[in-house]
Amino acid sequence: MSRNTPTQEHTYTLTRELDASAAEVFAAWTTPARYERWAGAEAGSVEMDVRPGGAWKAVMVVPGGHRVPIGGSYREVAADRRLVMDMEMPGAPEPTVMTMELAERADGGPTRLTLSQVCATAEERDMAEEGSTMLLDSLTAHLAER
Repeated sequence: MSRNTPTQEHTYTLTRELDASAAEVFAAWTTPARYERWAGAEAGSVEMDVRPGGAWKAVMVVPGGHRVPIGGSYREVAADRRLVMDMEMPGAPEPTVMTMELAERADGGPTRLTLSQVCATAEERDMAEEGSTMLLDSLTAHLAER
């Protein structure tokens, strides 16, 4: 097996309970203007064609003010339930795959968001997990503002 072949060892999974419906969370993740507000994207840089095979892109502004262009395509789209996206990162030889799943409780309780990503190396996984944790913190704050 090649050193850069993604394995289960290089996967992370994060889970959050969000005080919002699955439809609200999905819209925050798939509407360019909303995504821009909470995800740290540069104004006007987010484009999303949310359908299987559709492309997405954004320029993220990371701590220190650095601009990082990211993008990819949607592999799977199940409204209010699941997104599977390829993510192309600068310097990465191949895209990684990120999956976002939503589970809404029948009793109206919090929506469970599960985010996972398969990375090529342990170092890439650690950096991606840190970035995704910050992303989910920001999403949680954004949904609390409504």
